[in-house]
Amino acid sequence: MIVTYNSAPVLGGCLASLPEGTDGVDLAAVVVADNASKDDSLRIAEKAAGLPMRPVQVGRNAGYAAAINAGIAALDLHELDAIFVMNPDCRLRPGSLAVLSQALGRPGTGIAVPRLISTEGVLHHSLRRTPAVRRALAEALLGGHLAGRVGALGEMIVDPGRYERPGPADWATGAAMLISAAALDQVGPWDESFLLYSEETEYALRAADAGWSLWYEPAAVVEHIGGEAKTSPMLAALLTVNRVRLFRRRRGRIASAGFYLAVLLGEAMRAAAGRRTARASVVALLRPSRRLRALPG
Repeated sequence: MIVTYNSAPVLGGCLASLPEGTDGVDLAAVVVADNASKDDSLRIAEKAAGLPMRPVQVGRNAGYAAAINAGIAALDLHELDAIFVMNPDCRLRPGSLAVLSQALGRPGTGIAVPRLISTEGVLHHSLRRTPAVRRALAEALLGGHLAGRVGALGEMIVDPGRYERPGPADWATGAAMLISAAALDQVGPWDESFLLYSEETEYALRAADAGWSLWYEPAAVVEHIGGEAKTSPMLAALLTVNRVRLFRRRRGRIASAGFYLAVLLGEAMRAAAGRRTARASVVALLRPSRRLRALPG
């Protein structure tokens, strides 16, 4: 399943990678769940040759989780072993889906995620630890990458050695993940209230609550462009607010207050240094009325 929104510049490359990327698995359908794109995304999907295409029109720009739910609704889970969800700016390396499928066969594994790299082959730090107040504070003071280098102090896992070996993780970025049909059936729909960002965190942690683990498999490789939240103030603010919202849902009032203050401190420090994305995040944290309630389009 591929979620699209004005994805015409990248969707063709994504679809072109599927024949080799899915080699070794039975590809029942390629669902393109489109969030009311204004470009040629749907037309590209409909004209893709040699693939069992199944375009799904969400009808509005409802977000990543809503599009995933719409795509799943168009399928019969009882006829499938798993559903692979990915961004349109991803490219599957040959045989990657078969490797993930094997990883998903491990007892208790509900989600399998690949090694994510840039188009230049640079590793993406896609693995994460469970959000915690101490980790939010460490990242506020040191930054995510530096905090991640000090044991388990940061939420982001940056140890290069960890990305060389398979193993479980608390959660991972949602650009590409294979989810078993059994886990999808038990865990239920994705939470559409997050629009973008933290929806994969919420789903992975909720799956873990239900007894399903997430497994990282470096032998499966996916190229991912990504990075809009690093440059768009609107998306950066949404990402930051959603981190706090998710923590509040899962933890008590005191811990949630500590997490909020730690995140606010980090964004305020970076805003003072002139970072536009951080300024937008501070405004969104301090003024709920300025928070994004619906995506553009």
